[in-house]
Amino acid sequence: MTVKTITPGVLKVASAFPDPPFDVEPDTGFDAELMQKICAGLGLKWQLVKYEGQDFNGIFDGLGRDYDAAISGTTVTPAREKVALFCAPYLQFNQGIAVSTARHPGIRSVEGLKGMTVGIQRGNTSDIVARKLVAEGIIAGIRYYPYAAIRTALNDLAGGAIGAVIKLHPVLSELVKGHAGLAVVCDVPTHEHIAVAVAPGNVGLRDAIEAEQAKLVADPWFAAVRTKWFGPTQGAAR
Repeated sequence: MTVKTITPGVLKVASAFPDPPFDVEPDTGFDAELMQKICAGLGLKWQLVKYEGQDFNGIFDGLGRDYDAAISGTTVTPAREKVALFCAPYLQFNQGIAVSTARHPGIRSVEGLKGMTVGIQRGNTSDIVARKLVAEGIIAGIRYYPYAAIRTALNDLAGGAIGAVIKLHPVLSELVKGHAGLAVVCDVPTHEHIAVAVAPGNVGLRDAIEAEQAKLVADPWFAAVRTKWFGPTQGAAR
């Protein structure tokens, strides 16, 4: 299938780091494996473009200009659908909440965050959850971190400067593994659909990616690679 890309024969794909297990340094992870398979089916060369913006939502600005597609554990939202064209979702996840179990061993739900300040990344869909918790009077405030500074947020959590960090569950679960005393203690059931984004109006590329993705999702390969990166029970799109 012939599709229009910025550089003929090449699909430039933006991903943001760190975002394990979706995007793992230097150039692997679930997203990389999925897009490499899709590119092979389309007869295109996969080229990773590392997005280095401070706000994740800025990744959509480069679509059709700096890269052809974005895949980075990206949640479909109404606001994002105004600036990008999304393919069919390929995974679904909730937001997770991490705390210092050394400081707060009894926290098992959002109610346990009463009066705390939580840390989130700029442009992350965790902001939707955090703002709701502020409005409900559960948390006291939100501290925003540049997207690439998620490890700084976790260091602040370990040191007691903030009370919790909110981020997509599988990513947060991977990131806390490097911090003794931190753990993801509960989920917020956001049921977020994860999908590939392309430039608005590039229906041909969207349709081509969707078609290849559908073949892969129906193949045992997809279940195997999903289990490899997320475990046997997580992530199935609904």
